[in-house]
Amino acid sequence: MRPLRIAILGTASSGKTTLAAALAQRHGTVWVPEYLREFVDTEGRVPVEADQIHIARTQRAREDAAAPHARDFLFCDTTPLMTAVYSRHYFGGIDAQLAPLADAHGGDYALTLVTASDIPWVADGLQRESEAVSITIERMLREELAARGIPHVPVAGGLEQRIAQAAQALATVVPA
Repeated sequence: MRPLRIAILGTASSGKTTLAAALAQRHGTVWVPEYLREFVDTEGRVPVEADQIHIARTQRAREDAAAPHARDFLFCDTTPLMTAVYSRHYFGGIDAQLAPLADAHGGDYALTLVTASDIPWVADGLQRESEAVSITIERMLREELAARGIPHVPVAGGLEQRIAQAAQALATVVPA
């Protein structure tokens, strides 16, 4: 049986990575870290517009590579849809090559969790996003999900609260 892919979306410093790792541990499975973070650390710079398709393709390729090792769920710390949201914000649109990867979100993920930015904001090295930009990105993400008709479950509060909210949502997507 293929694992159900669970998208975890949200702004910088909203707890996506912490939640993905905690859920994977709780469910005895694997998770896919956000490639953007690795890209910034490896390249020593923030991405430019031409990097967006590479970032999205690598994120998706890593999901595909992790899927055979997952049990029941594959927790994805961001997806190409998030790359598209950032592209709209920073570069004024979504590249034609990136669009199909973002469009696939609705059918590829059994559940989309959106982390609230209700935890203390912490600067993330070279990441250019500030707390003020995070507010804009959060609004844009919700607009993008609504425009695409992608149902999503907000998770908020401390880690244990977020895990409990995610557990309720996961129960709704597990096949009977």
